[in-house]
Amino acid sequence: MKTINTLLAVAITAALPQLSQAASHREAPAIALDPAADITDVYAFRSWEDPSKMVFIMNVLPGQEPSSGPNYFNFADDVAYDFHIDTNKDGKADDIIYRIRFKTDLRAPFTDLPVAYGGVDTVPGLPPAINSLKGDGALGLGMRQTYTVTQIKGKARTYLNKTKSVAVPSNIGPRTIRDYEALTDKGIFPLTNGGRVFAGQRDESFYIDLGATFDTLNFRMPPILTAEQDANDFVNPFGNDMFSGFNVNTIALEIPISELTSDSENGILGMYASTSRPQSKTYNKDGTVKAEGAFVQVSRMANPLVNEVIIGTGKKDLWNATEPEDEAQFLDFYLNPRLASLINAAFGTSFQTTNRTDLVAALLKYPGQDPSSCSKANPCSELLRVNVGVAPTAPEAQKRLTVFAGDNAGFPNGRRPNDDVTDLGLRVVAGALLGTVPNLGDGVNFNIGAPGDNVTANGIYKVFPFLPTPHDGRNRRHIDCGETDANPCN
Repeated sequence: MKTINTLLAVAITAALPQLSQAASHREAPAIALDPAADITDVYAFRSWEDPSKMVFIMNVLPGQEPSSGPNYFNFADDVAYDFHIDTNKDGKADDIIYRIRFKTDLRAPFTDLPVAYGGVDTVPGLPPAINSLKGDGALGLGMRQTYTVTQIKGKARTYLNKTKSVAVPSNIGPRTIRDYEALTDKGIFPLTNGGRVFAGQRDESFYIDLGATFDTLNFRMPPILTAEQDANDFVNPFGNDMFSGFNVNTIALEIPISELTSDSENGILGMYASTSRPQSKTYNKDGTVKAEGAFVQVSRMANPLVNEVIIGTGKKDLWNATEPEDEAQFLDFYLNPRLASLINAAFGTSFQTTNRTDLVAALLKYPGQDPSSCSKANPCSELLRVNVGVAPTAPEAQKRLTVFAGDNAGFPNGRRPNDDVTDLGLRVVAGALLGTVPNLGDGVNFNIGAPGDNVTANGIYKVFPFLPTPHDGRNRRHIDCGETDANPCN
């Protein structure tokens, strides 16, 4: 093997076509045109706040600039946001589906105003600052989204909302919303199954040196971390988190484990999230929707970075529209990963590029299943899998490199918001499950600048909904290279 530190610095260009998609969230041509249905990240983990519960999170609407008024960021009324759960390890994640649907109302007097949100406590004639989602404290919430949570088991449908659930609006600024964390608390609603739900805006917790990646992978240093850098989850050794200061829209579910499996000691769940749009619509005379046709899946996600760095560009839209249980048609991309070939071509390395059954086992199989084939009895299904018997790790003790650092409660045993899937993904594709590989990484080790009171020093939000408070539009700060707290640009 050639000297990889030198080669990575000078010959990385050949890997661009696949790697440059790895953190944009716009992972396929069609979904890049549909932000409200674009799933950016999916998380599934046992709650460290209440270990008797599982947490499922779906983020959409990528790369939100907080100051993007007067129209901010809303979920789509005509999108079905679904969490699919496989409880019996047959690879078909249709045993339980949790479906979230939204309804948007524009409320007076904002129907006649040029803005949809407004409020200040000190100006007579204007609504008060938004401090609630209902009642007088919500008068400034001119555009309000309510939503339902429906549990689907076969043909049986059960509404789980105990009360009218309202999405928490974008964090416009401190005059309009004085205490966003308090408003977040009011946006957490109970479910009839003993769980909770939240829908609203949160901080973008995915961290990566995005700009360096898109500049023909022009990393600040050769992307090899020393052992000391690799072990420090509180310092970005040379990269800059270019998602700092941006927000996403989040749907978070907390579900009792007892609702999902009777085996709380060794039960393994498979899950993925999807967004779907109706194939057709009919309308009333006033322009409102009368009926919707069958839903068609437009985006899905389970394991991170699969569509971005595993699936070929010509198949990405098809992959998004395909159910995970039909993953066998994409098996060649796992067995013969193109990214590993590109790494070898760029770096002069000799990572294995064929018969990569280790990737099949890690991404498409339950423990004990044969990774050499796909069949009804031995299914290949791209799901995020969680062993509910593994105890959660407290946020202060979580390791970004998860199982590689002795923390078994993180990816690939589910995924938590601060698991460093960029570094983990690069190493697994290089062959970390087969043997020792270099400490590949982008030089970004944590979510820098995460706002809020319930956050650790390395950006982990401690309580439900487990993603930090979003940046407000008036005072947001992107921590860019060369600035205070950031690494140099070059």
